[in-house]
Amino acid sequence: MENVLFAGWESLGRTLVIGIMAYCALVIFLRASGKRTLSKLNAFDWVVTVALGSTLASVLLTKNVAFSDGALAFALLIGLQLAVTWISVRARWFRRFITGEPAMLLHRGSFMPDAMRRARITQDEVRAAVRSTGVLALADVEAVVLETDGSLSVVSRSAATGPNSLEGVRGYAGQQ
Repeated sequence: MENVLFAGWESLGRTLVIGIMAYCALVIFLRASGKRTLSKLNAFDWVVTVALGSTLASVLLTKNVAFSDGALAFALLIGLQLAVTWISVRARWFRRFITGEPAMLLHRGSFMPDAMRRARITQDEVRAAVRSTGVLALADVEAVVLETDGSLSVVSRSAATGPNSLEGVRGYAGQQ
C-alpha cells in the first residue's frame, strides 16, 4: 500500500519517457497506415482501435513491457489491420466474413420482425432512429438499415431514379 500515491521519481521518469516514445511511435505507424486504421466502419475496425489503446496503456504503465515490445505490438496490430482490409477489398466472401452485411429492419413503413429478432433490435430502437432524423411517420421512411458498424441508417422515401443506396442490404429486393 505504500506505493499507492507515489512510487518514486524513477517510475514517473519512466512513464514520461516511455509515454512520449510510445505516443510518437503510434502516431508514426498510424500516419503510415492511413485513415482506415482508426476508422469505425465496422466492429473489426473498432476492435483494432481498442487493442491499440490497450497496447499503449500496457507499454506506458507496465514496467516489464519494453518500448520495443510495444512498438512491435503496434506494428503487428496495424499490419494485420492492413492485411485484413486489403483482402476485404479484393474478396467479397472475406469482407462478409469479417464485417458481416447490413440488414434491413424496416421497409416502406413496415417492420421486418425476423430481421429485427436476428439483429436483437426492438421496434422502439428503430422508432428512435427514425425520430432522430426528424421524420414523424414511418410511412415516410423507405428503409431503416442496421449497418455493419452497428449504427442505424434511416433512408427517406424519394422519387429519384438511378443507383440505389440499398443495393447489397440483406432483406432488400430492389422493389421500386
